[in-house]
Amino acid sequence: MTDADLDMLDGREETPPAFALTTGRTRGYHRAAVDTFLEAAKGAFEDERPGFGADDVRGASFPLVRHGYVIADVDAALGRVEDAFAARARERALRSIGVDAWVAQAREDAQQILDHLARPERQRFARCSVLTFGYRLDEVDHVADRISAFLRDGEALTVEQVRGAAFRMQRGGYREEQVDALLDATVEVMLAVR
Repeated sequence: MTDADLDMLDGREETPPAFALTTGRTRGYHRAAVDTFLEAAKGAFEDERPGFGADDVRGASFPLVRHGYVIADVDAALGRVEDAFAARARERALRSIGVDAWVAQAREDAQQILDHLARPERQRFARCSVLTFGYRLDEVDHVADRISAFLRDGEALTVEQVRGAAFRMQRGGYREEQVDALLDATVEVMLAVR
């Protein structure tokens, strides 16, 4: 008999999982870790607790396990939660500092990103040593060009595309933490002007 069978005999049915589960050898996010984080996020949002916001959602990470939640499903949900926190922060800021100051700050943040991305290709971020792996230069530079075109010329780019940017690894590639920080900053600017 399984634990689920025993629970049913006791009159307790296991609650269905919040997201689809991986099968076979595919790994997914640890169910309890995701559930705990989302409960904390829900509580913080409903209680309007300070100190928990879009940055916390964007920075969330979970262990990978067999029979875990499907990663894409959780990531999509986290994107919606981040959007909700960002919208609330934007509304509060607009009330406290006004539209003009808010827009000026978003422009300043966007200009900092553009200034960083104006560096020559293959030199936009710090590089790893040739003995360690980092993000592929050409792939990061391609995404950087798309971000620049969006911020400078208004070309099409969605928050989901920036969030979903993934790069293969290469020896001597770009340092992951710097690229990830710029992608996070880009998402913040995009959410600020939505």
